[in-house]
Amino acid sequence: AVVSTQSTGTNPHGKKRGTRDMFARDFRKRGLIPLSTYLKVYKNGDIVDIKGTGTVTKGMPHKVYHGKTGRVYNVTKRAVGVIVNKRVKGRILAKKINLRVEHIRHSKCRDDFLNRVVKNELV
Repeated sequence: AVVSTQSTGTNPHGKKRGTRDMFARDFRKRGLIPLSTYLKVYKNGDIVDIKGTGTVTKGMPHKVYHGKTGRVYNVTKRAVGVIVNKRVKGRILAKKINLRVEHIRHSKCRDDFLNRVVKNELV
């Protein structure tokens, strides 16, 4: 009898399904995570972008939150609590998730607004 090595044709159903490129590190950005990542200060009310880093599996966001922007509501020693909007069957729910600092960064979406305010003050 010949045994086939091909899969049965069904897709996997795991938590990390379809994340090969999503959680992969960029070219020439592999290896140790820069210390500046750990030295950043997060405060309540800060706007942060969520981007999962594949080298650190602890405190990693689920793939649905990858690329989303949220607001910090809680800060602990190694992690940050973030409120993110998630669309579920036509309604938008505010979800609270806890992430380690390797998986978030300060969002630049507010910089343009703040620069515009400074410019308008000068006029």
